[in-house]
Amino acid sequence: MPKTVGTSMIAVLASALLSTSALAHRAVDPLPRQSHRAGPVSAPYQAPPRVRSGKWTALKAGFPGTSFPDTALVLTDGSVLMHDGCTADWYRLTPDSSGSYVNGKWTKTASMPSSYKPLYFASQVLSDGTVMVNGGEYNSCQAVWTTLGAMYDPVKDKWTAVSAPTGWTTIGDAQSTVLSDGTYMLANCCSLDAAQASISGGNVTWNILTAAKTGKADEHDEEGWTTLPGNTLLTVDANRDLNVGHNDVEIFSHSNDKWTGAGTTFDSVVDAGSHELGPAPLLPTGIVFQAGATGNNDVYDTVSGKWASAPSFGSNDSADGPAVVLPNGHALFQVSPGVFGSPSHFYEAQAVSLTKVTVKQVNEPASAPGQSSYEGRLVMLPTGQAFWTSDTGDIQLYTPKGHAKASWLPTITSVPATLTRGSTNNAVQGTQFNGFTEGGYYGDDAQMATNFPLVRITNTGSGKVCYARTHDFSSRGVSKKGDGGTAQFDVPNTCDAGASNLEVVVNGIASLPSAVTVN
Repeated sequence: MPKTVGTSMIAVLASALLSTSALAHRAVDPLPRQSHRAGPVSAPYQAPPRVRSGKWTALKAGFPGTSFPDTALVLTDGSVLMHDGCTADWYRLTPDSSGSYVNGKWTKTASMPSSYKPLYFASQVLSDGTVMVNGGEYNSCQAVWTTLGAMYDPVKDKWTAVSAPTGWTTIGDAQSTVLSDGTYMLANCCSLDAAQASISGGNVTWNILTAAKTGKADEHDEEGWTTLPGNTLLTVDANRDLNVGHNDVEIFSHSNDKWTGAGTTFDSVVDAGSHELGPAPLLPTGIVFQAGATGNNDVYDTVSGKWASAPSFGSNDSADGPAVVLPNGHALFQVSPGVFGSPSHFYEAQAVSLTKVTVKQVNEPASAPGQSSYEGRLVMLPTGQAFWTSDTGDIQLYTPKGHAKASWLPTITSVPATLTRGSTNNAVQGTQFNGFTEGGYYGDDAQMATNFPLVRITNTGSGKVCYARTHDFSSRGVSKKGDGGTAQFDVPNTCDAGASNLEVVVNGIASLPSAVTVN
């Protein structure tokens, strides 16, 4: 039951949501999102105050899908791969020759297997440049917590079906991540289990990490994963010890593939009725900003392991919603009142330390008043702009003010001085190729990480921009200061020949340019 572009997702899904019975794992919390989406809370609209804010710009070309713009991923050639919600279809946005995404061009890509039409699913760009998607809270806009999956090869423009881990009956709106050694890790939405993938070509085999192995204290339902330095994951438990003034915290270490308790948040950030909470972006300062669904926000210091209270989003919260870390080090959040209420507003949050945290409301797209935070997605473009999409049909770019600190930039230590159009497997070496953050965040329903290196080549004569397809990254996760990295890249035939500047871009932050000649 795909919705019409421009119509609220709440109204379209309501009948399907109410007619779906609760799954056994949610007996205590029977389909919380569904019950709220049937009757969301609304609040009077208040325009954002006049503050120092970035600028919103609509794409010149509207989304060509038949349904609505859903999760968007930045591919390793700089293009944007966007899902058409509740369908098997995907579209690709390629920037124009000046590097502009506002003036970019849409093209239809191959479709996934026709039976796989998800909404709210796991998604990652892998280290070889392919894309992995798994599960879905909905399939064809019907709530089923599907175990279907698929993998996309952007060079061949081909999707391949991916089977679920053996014995899993649900994946649903699951968490996923790419660990520092390039391993893809996926949660089961509705149990304590997770799995790690071994991928060879189009073949995927799973190593299932049961709760007995990992020590996970509660099921993954509604929780998010935040990748921290040192190849660990942070999660706030959404399914135990609620209504006690704080929430339990767990840390996963890939060195032993185990979860361990890591204390509690400072405030209660999980809504006890719906089990929802907001995204938890890691900022380049080493502080995690955990958005809450209770009116509370908290911050976490990755060095000390301590939590503190953070300023609120006024009368708004994030019971599901997107965030993205901007090049200036702030996190941009879409928030709304209550659980799945409206209208939406946008805030930038900055955290220098646990005691130096600021939150300010900024400008917003014109469609924001008619939607809830859960309907949005945010991903970081290599231009440093935030690419925002909404289930209501809107796509906008947010150009922030400010810039990255010099210490946050990736650096290039080695790259060929001469490159040939059409050449493959050119090597680039440098530092901080994974950035200090994953870029885009949401939680269990969507993942839009950009913590991998892109290669941008700008001809010094014509000014034309092209992106080389990068692949075979030496590491993933997030960087520590000065971490070394390597990648390979393929130069497209569309690059202008002649003297050029080559940059490595991670999370919208570009290195200083290296002079190259393109033959």
